[in-house]
Amino acid sequence: MNTQPGPLLKAVEPDLVERKIAPSRERRRLRAYILMLLIDAVLLHLGFALASLIYEGVWWEKRSMLAAQTMLPVFFTIALYNSTYCVRALSDWIFAARKALIALAISAGLINFVAFYTKSNAQFSRISVTLGLLLAALALVTFRRLVPIIIERFWEGRVRNQLVINDGGPTFSLEKCTTISAAKYELDPTSHDPFMLDRLGKLLRNQDQVVVSCPRERREAWAFLLKSTGVYGEIVSEPAHTLGAVGVHRYEGQERTTLVVSTGPLGLRARISKRAFDFTAALAGLIVLSPLLAIVALLIKLEDGGPVLFVQRRLGRGNQFFDMLKFRSMREERLDQDGNRSTVRGDDRITRIGAFIRRTSIDELPQLVNVLRGDMSVVGPRPHALGSRANSKLFWEVDSRYWKRHSLKPGLTGLAQVRGHRGATEQEKDLTDRLQSDLEYISSWSLRHDVAILFRTIWVLRHENAY
Repeated sequence: MNTQPGPLLKAVEPDLVERKIAPSRERRRLRAYILMLLIDAVLLHLGFALASLIYEGVWWEKRSMLAAQTMLPVFFTIALYNSTYCVRALSDWIFAARKALIALAISAGLINFVAFYTKSNAQFSRISVTLGLLLAALALVTFRRLVPIIIERFWEGRVRNQLVINDGGPTFSLEKCTTISAAKYELDPTSHDPFMLDRLGKLLRNQDQVVVSCPRERREAWAFLLKSTGVYGEIVSEPAHTLGAVGVHRYEGQERTTLVVSTGPLGLRARISKRAFDFTAALAGLIVLSPLLAIVALLIKLEDGGPVLFVQRRLGRGNQFFDMLKFRSMREERLDQDGNRSTVRGDDRITRIGAFIRRTSIDELPQLVNVLRGDMSVVGPRPHALGSRANSKLFWEVDSRYWKRHSLKPGLTGLAQVRGHRGATEQEKDLTDRLQSDLEYISSWSLRHDVAILFRTIWVLRHENAY
């Protein structure tokens, strides 16, 4: 991929892009899964309650309901692992019914196995339990048949956001998808212009699947960009190993094959757990540190009367811009919005209180608000200013892999920071060392790793390169 920055592509009207930003369906799907879990629990209980009424003439007979309540947690455990609650289950009722019945059958078998060895079978009526299972199975299948009808009624049948980008390649379309022209939005995969990448990042926001149709000579560049934005991406193409394809998708009814070139670094469960950790840690941090934050804000204000916070545009997830918050540590008239000049030891732009809060990393604490907003994570690759340079080169000119570090949200701290890669980037190696740590963090992410990095950060708050 070309490592030279292409022409600036800022001409597209912002409103044009905003109108194409898809609403998030992931949150809708998550709510749908939770609702399905609750309804399944009710249906399982109703099946056994009705069975006890039919066979024993008693509604909600205690022994029958005990069997249902014992089976329910086992059913949910198996159902969550066998994809009973997944995207396909919202649109394909036969698939959904099959998965639910498998989970019900396995849970019934396991409960019966345990009851046999604990000699508790005699406590349950075999006919009542069997009838309860049959009625519950019938209810689960009926409910699965209704789900796609409800989805069609309220979601217009769209359970996923699908985007097709036409960049001059073979004709390609998907049912109920959004199709855009790369030329209309001035999307050039060979350019390293951050404004174009921000525009692309906004267009890909909330997309569950992105398919690009482009000429052969542009496929490698598009594959690189899709990997960098952290989305599930495909390229209409015959197999080509140079794209780094991770799978092949054949579409029925079309003489087209796509190569899956990116899947995003984290799955749904991982994203939920990471976001929960971020929100909890950031909220706790703001509450515990609120006296310190108030004192620092007061000292900054008293020193020169300028603003307490410094707001700077940084590159975030999907190469999108966001406004990062910091305590102001420089004189108001010397602020560097684009980060064109790196801070050096004894920098004459730094105020007295600014020197202290930079040395102790207190200036970064307002970014806890960015974490609560969802712009950042507690742990992740540190966000950089647009004008940041290493050896007089823009960061993406040093190594084109730089854009891949933005497939996750930027962090308040990160693996590079706890390894001591901080301060000015005077040499190219200063950047490549950080980039290597960032890419390593992304490829091996785990919640336990995040917790470990957070605790290790305590020992590097003061650092010889923090100035």
